[in-house]
Amino acid sequence: MRLCACSVVFALLTTFALTAQALPRSLVMIDTPRGPVWFVVEVAADEDSRMRGLMYRTKLAADAGMLFDFHDVRFRSFWMKNTVLALDILFLRADGTISSIAANATPYSEKDIPSQEPVRAVLEISGGRSATLGIAPGEKVHNEIFKNALPGQ
Repeated sequence: MRLCACSVVFALLTTFALTAQALPRSLVMIDTPRGPVWFVVEVAADEDSRMRGLMYRTKLAADAGMLFDFHDVRFRSFWMKNTVLALDILFLRADGTISSIAANATPYSEKDIPSQEPVRAVLEISGGRSATLGIAPGEKVHNEIFKNALPGQ
């Protein structure tokens, strides 16, 4: 019986370790009228990491975020269930331009937040940062997923 309990605990710890693994990081640069703005983002490029997103996080640095790479272009919808932090959700076209921004999405809300057109990716940053930094629809987001990364990115 003791061996069985140890096996169960080991399996749970292994599962937790695998799900808590860090996502790949990348640099995102956004062209704004005030100049370039840089973010260090985690890249959620598979179904599991996209489903988990920034849920349960209690901190997000001002220059951090998460880039959701869907690998194709479709209408997308997000929600804030289990998300502690208010977020700005930037919907990104395949060429890297910002389609629309859902500013200050309400923590824990289960209300759908849809894209206004088919998009390739979504960038989540701290709530209110888009307005503070002058980020608006139509501006260009640079990253390797859009094949427009800048030198050193």
